[in-house]
Amino acid sequence: MEDRWLSIKEICKHLGVSSDTVYKWIDKFGMPAHRMGRLWKFNKKEVDDWVKAGGATYENTVS
Repeated sequence: MEDRWLSIKEICKHLGVSSDTVYKWIDKFGMPAHRMGRLWKFNKKEVDDWVKAGGATYENTVS
């Protein structure tokens, strides 16, 4: 099983959302992300678990 950190571009592709959405989720909704210098990195399992737990539900993301 591949267990590597994903870039912002890769996590956006995985979730089917824009980078603006991902940055908003990090800032406002606690999306699991790790800052490495100037870059954000993501653990796919952590993000998938966050989504399954309702972190990206419509009610949580509507401004």
